[in-house]
Amino acid sequence: MNDFIQNMTGMGALTEQVVATDFLLSAKSGVKNIAVAITETSSPEVRETLKQYLNDAIDTHEQITNYMISKGYYHPTNLSEQIRMDLQAAEKAKDLPQI
Repeated sequence: MNDFIQNMTGMGALTEQVVATDFLLSAKSGVKNIAVAITETSSPEVRETLKQYLNDAIDTHEQITNYMISKGYYHPTNLSEQIRMDLQAAEKAKDLPQI
């Protein structure tokens, strides 16, 4: 992202973390939706296909989680640190310009 866009949005260095978090939440939502779809189908063929998609979605979620942990964006084993980061992100979000 160029400096102009970063300054305009007020996000700066937080951009990568925001994108990664959004991607993680989307992956988690995908896992849930596919799991529900598996329970709703009566076709064995569709169920098997959905199971393959579910495994792919779980793998994607794991990769994003590992990336975020390696970058220091996510602390699933340190609750106090994760809460501190979430509060910090919320404070920054409050200061973003309204569009």
